[in-house]
Amino acid sequence: MASYFDQFNLISILSTYVTNSSLVMIMTVLVCWVLFKNHRLIPYRWQSLVEIVYDHFVGVVKDSLGVKGYRFLPFVFSLFLFIAWLNVLGLFPYIFTATVHIVVTFGLSFTIVICVTIIGFINFRSRFLSMLMPSGAPLLLAPLLVLIETVSYMARAISLGVRLAANLSAGHLLFAILASFGFQMVMNQMYLLSLFPILIMIFITMLEMAVALIQAYVFCLLTTIYLGDTLALH
Repeated sequence: MASYFDQFNLISILSTYVTNSSLVMIMTVLVCWVLFKNHRLIPYRWQSLVEIVYDHFVGVVKDSLGVKGYRFLPFVFSLFLFIAWLNVLGLFPYIFTATVHIVVTFGLSFTIVICVTIIGFINFRSRFLSMLMPSGAPLLLAPLLVLIETVSYMARAISLGVRLAANLSAGHLLFAILASFGFQMVMNQMYLLSLFPILIMIFITMLEMAVALIQAYVFCLLTTIYLGDTLALH
């Protein structure tokens, strides 16, 4: 019998560099391009839904970054579409969920934090380091506060990556466990008892659809907040 963790294994498909994870990410980019390339003057239903989501992110960026933050809007919205579709496509059978791998989520989170740091130094030079020292704090506590703030700043990348991967991994493991219970009950001819895990899986499917979108939204919302450090020092 297959292990519950077999669904997270990386498998080489075409070569060593083309795995099921990279193939799904390429497919996600193509799906986003096909579904979101329409720009009709009179939108149909799908385009209207996309415009509603886009307008919401315009408000999120404006509230967090102000008018100057509009230059980050294409990045934030594209990041949401990419992560959201990776999560949603991973709920379909036989499609690998790339965002359950720490290397993928950490790659995104570390890249974002490094870019925020680089842009911060470009905009504020050495004054960017002032965010590691809270204003009004006693000078004697400066070494301790700087150490704490530095660890807190570096923990942003870890928290972004772990939150996304952990939530999706937990949902997929729960799917596998309940499916195993239902399959064993059916094989043992306990048909009535098998209805219980099957019904739970139906409700969890709807829950996981919501979690897939919420986690993508939280990831982008935190990214927007972190980008605020590149526009104003705190």
